Amino acid sequence: MALQEEKQAQPFTDIFDEDEAEKSFLLSKPTCFIVFGKPGTGKKTLARKLAQRWNCIFIEASEVIQMTIQQGTQYGLQCQELLCQGQNIPEELVTEMILQKIESPEVAHFGYVLTGFPSLSERYMTVPQQIEKIMNLKLKPDVLINIKCPDYELCQRMSGQRQNPDSGEIYQRSQWDPKVTDKRKKEKDQDEEEDEEEDEEQEEEEGEEDESAEGPRKKLESFNQLVQRPEDFLENAEKRIEIYKDIVLPPLEQLLADQDCRYLIEVDGSQQPDHVFESNKKAYVASDKNYTCCYCYFNKQDELFRALSSYKLIAPRYRWRRSRWGQVCPVALKEGDIVMGNPEFAVSFLGKMYILSSQEALKKFTLNPRPYLLPPMPVPPCKVFVFGPPFSGRTTICNVIAHNYKGEV
Repeated sequence: MALQEEKQAQPFTDIFDEDEAEKSFLLSKPTCFIVFGKPGTGKKTLARKLAQRWNCIFIEASEVIQMTIQQGTQYGLQCQELLCQGQNIPEELVTEMILQKIESPEVAHFGYVLTGFPSLSERYMTVPQQIEKIMNLKLKPDVLINIKCPDYELCQRMSGQRQNPDSGEIYQRSQWDPKVTDKRKKEKDQDEEEDEEEDEEQEEEEGEEDESAEGPRKKLESFNQLVQRPEDFLENAEKRIEIYKDIVLPPLEQLLADQDCRYLIEVDGSQQPDHVFESNKKAYVASDKNYTCCYCYFNKQDELFRALSSYKLIAPRYRWRRSRWGQVCPVALKEGDIVMGNPEFAVSFLGKMYILSSQEALKKFTLNPRPYLLPPMPVPPCKVFVFGPPFSGRTTICNVIAHNYKGEV
């Protein structure tokens, strides 16, 4: 009878319960992407734009190495020492840093966009082993993006790349080659003369006169310093593509064939990276993070609430609301202390206000708010003091209480 009553009660449960919806979101897995493609298809550019669009963490080998060196971690110091000695960073170390980044708190909340995997080299792990490693992660990729482009066009694109030795920035042939730039400029001018009105033409002529003074000279001087990297030589570009087709493509095609077509996106890489992103961003499936930070300097909580309640409305007629934590800092409460928040460190998440107590607490909360909001929080900490004469069993009782109530002695 009890089971029947429960079954009958379920259809009348409020499916729009706010607390259940918030709990479901906090327990959900963040959306993760991985971008595949031959060398030179623009994987890194597309992945970076995708990470910016969906507020994910961009993960790529060179970016991870640079970040670890800047942070001065153990891996970063090791990489810096190897680079100062003129040595290459071992693939085993790079893989460990990438996996460590994927397991970081911010990735656990925001998700990631991974590219540059699997690696062409198989010194540390074979390509099938690399694919298996990624697909068996706790936060495995949800959406697979494969960029396709003809071999000939890729070879021409890579052989036309030039690098600025000072800044390390890469320029395409359309940016530095005078023949290509002049041709495009002439075509653009012809189209403008046919389509645009006289007023617009006059404004463009004035702008061109202003730029003709120092702008082209600076551009020519900077382009004269550009160099071609060894890997961008035509014969080396052809070798890289052949290696990719021989080693990476067979196991990768098997992975893509087994993937659910709803979460597999194949794009045309023959276009410019901006066009590739714009033409395919509607197909990207991901969850948008309703996450907003704001800093308001008020002394009274009522003034803070009035100010924040009208800031960046979720939708018409919907405003921010107080959370169950009220004025208490969620981070401090999770750590076992009741600390009132400082209005200087106010943040909104899922349309509710949370007031943190310090800059460090704000940083922890913005990296990953989930641990501080999931049930049973907010639970006020209970602190027990056990006292008695020597050898009365104080330590034993403390350990039992801590074990039963998941506390610390």
